[in-house]
Amino acid sequence: MIEKNISLKAFNTFGFDEVAEEFTRFDSSEKLAAILEDNKNKSLFILGGGSNILLTKKLECLVLKNEIKGIKLIEDGDDFVVVESGAGEVWHDFVLHCISKNWSGVENLSLIPGSVGASPMQNIGAYGVEIKDVFAYLLAYNIASGKMEKFNAEECKFGYRESAFKQTLKGLYVICHVAFRLSKKALKNTTYGAIEDELKNMGIADPSIQDISNAVISIRKSKLPDPAVIGNAGSFFKNPIVSEELVNQLKESFPNIPNYPSTDGMKKLAAGWLIEQAGWKGKNFGNYGVHEKQALVLVNYGGSTGKEVYDLSTEIIRDIKNKFNVVLEREVNIID
Repeated sequence: MIEKNISLKAFNTFGFDEVAEEFTRFDSSEKLAAILEDNKNKSLFILGGGSNILLTKKLECLVLKNEIKGIKLIEDGDDFVVVESGAGEVWHDFVLHCISKNWSGVENLSLIPGSVGASPMQNIGAYGVEIKDVFAYLLAYNIASGKMEKFNAEECKFGYRESAFKQTLKGLYVICHVAFRLSKKALKNTTYGAIEDELKNMGIADPSIQDISNAVISIRKSKLPDPAVIGNAGSFFKNPIVSEELVNQLKESFPNIPNYPSTDGMKKLAAGWLIEQAGWKGKNFGNYGVHEKQALVLVNYGGSTGKEVYDLSTEIIRDIKNKFNVVLEREVNIID
C-alpha cells in the first residue's frame, strides 16, 4: 500500500521532519518488482537505514523503504565462509551475527549505523577495514530492465567512501542482497586508531574478535553521539586526500598536522583535526551545531532543518579552504 505525505522523521538519524509525497515498503525483490511495475515513470528514492542522508526539503517522489531481511551461508570453506545478507538488515546486527559464528573480518566495523545495503554503496570503513576488503558480491535490481544483476568488487568500483552506486550507477539499481567473504581464523586487526590502547585498558592481551568488537564499540560511544539522543549522521565529511607537496607546505605552519599514506603517493589528512583547528568543534547555533567531542559530526539538537545543517557544512568547507587550502567533501548524501 502506498501512503501519502508521510513524515520521514523516524526514518533518518538526523531526525529531520521532512515529508515523503508517497511512501511504501518492500521486503523482497518480488515485492519491489511489483511496486515498480505499478508505479512506472515515477521518481523514486530508495531508503535504507537513513543514517547517511541529509534531508533538506519535502521528497516529491515515491520513497521505497528497503526491508529485505535474512542472513544465509552461501559457501563454507576450510578457512573462510561466504555469507549473504538482505540489504534491509541493520548493519550492526549483521556484524554481531558474524561474531557469534566466529567469522572474522567485520568486527572493526561494529556499531556503524545504517543498513547492510548501504555498506557497499558507501564502501563503509573504520579502524583499518573497508567493505571492499571483505566484499564477495552483491545482487541488485535493475530498475529499467526489471532483472536482478550480480556485481563483483571490480564492477562496484570501490573508492574512499565511494562506489559506482554513488556515481555512474546512481538511481539505476536497488541493492537487494550483499555477500561477504569472511575468515574462520581471527584476523585481529588492532593496530589502527585506539584499539590497542582500549584493549589494554580492558586488560586484554590476546583479544578475540568479540573483544575487538567491544573495544571498537567503546571507542565509538566515547566519541560519537547516539542518534537516538542527538540527531546526527556520523562523520559528515570525508578525510581529504591531498598531495605530499601540500602536506609539506602545511607542515611549515602546522608541524604536528596528522597525515597518513594514501594511494598513488598521495596523503590523507584528518578532516576532524582541520575542523577543530579552525575553531568549529563544539560550536552551537541554538538547535544545531558541531559536536563537542568530534568535530566531524554535525548535530541536530531538535527542531533544526536539513537546510540549516547543510549551510553550516558549506561554511565549514569554505573556512577550511581559506585556512588550509584543503577542500573538504561531504560524506553524507545530500537529498535536495
